Amino acid sequence: MKNRLKPGLGALAAVLMVALTGCGQTATVGTAAEKPPTITVDHAQGTTAGVPVNPETVFTFDLGVLDTMDALGIEPDGVPKASYPAALKKYSEERFTRIGSLKEPDFEAISAGAPDLIIISGRTAGAYEELSKIAPTIDLTLDAAKPMESFKAQTATLGRIFGKESQVTEKLAAIDAKIAETKAKAADAGNGLIVLTSGGEVTAYGAGSRFGIIHDVLGVKTAAGIKANAAHGEAVSFEFIKETNPDLLYVVNRDSATGSDATASNAVLDNDLVKSTNAGKNGKIVNLDPAGWYLVGYGLNNVRAMIDAVADSVA
Repeated sequence: MKNRLKPGLGALAAVLMVALTGCGQTATVGTAAEKPPTITVDHAQGTTAGVPVNPETVFTFDLGVLDTMDALGIEPDGVPKASYPAALKKYSEERFTRIGSLKEPDFEAISAGAPDLIIISGRTAGAYEELSKIAPTIDLTLDAAKPMESFKAQTATLGRIFGKESQVTEKLAAIDAKIAETKAKAADAGNGLIVLTSGGEVTAYGAGSRFGIIHDVLGVKTAAGIKANAAHGEAVSFEFIKETNPDLLYVVNRDSATGSDATASNAVLDNDLVKSTNAGKNGKIVNLDPAGWYLVGYGLNNVRAMIDAVADSVA
């Protein structure tokens, strides 16, 4: 993120000092660089004071935050090594400092990069204390119990930090309008089941889960009482999917999200049991964008893309 002062300002200040001294006046202009204004930010691990407004060098580990920053026209300087979705593919370029993986910070690279602000979330939450020794650090992990409300609060925080409050308000209003539109369509679209495939295994998610936006926010009825709180869901069989018989089957291919498979669809579900469901018979097996749903999650652009995917499925 480059919002630097023009280099000519330092020279101009020096000229003013000489001119004022020559006139027999005391020089009080340009003797030191002014510090940028700062704010105090409440976050998942407490409160961080001294967070600069419009920080010059920003490192973020959270891809949802990265997505929001990108939506607001802000590029961080440091990002983790990850399998980026098409919408964020440019962050694979070498011009961005690699600050570690999604789970493991590279403390040496981070320290050498001298960031003004570090943003972390759940995957790197354990490194908060160590990272705070390098630069002001905020943990913008979302509250899983109320992800949309938490997402809006997180986005408002980013709006304050980067001076983008009006843009945040406008984009969140557009998302709310799309949610209302999708929810109205979902009321008559039947029930849905969310599954994740990984290494040939299948797990399911329900309301209140990491993919719960489908049920909790967009109003798709649940096809089964899945109560898993685990990150990878509740293990299920193909027989379970057949018996549940969802009208809509939402699929996230974890292997594709993490880079071990190149496709969004998954041959694991290409069997007679799954095909016999209402979703299978009616062409309602919905392959969701793997990286967008599994890695990015709640970001201004990605939330809109997630809503659009569900809106298309209930049209």
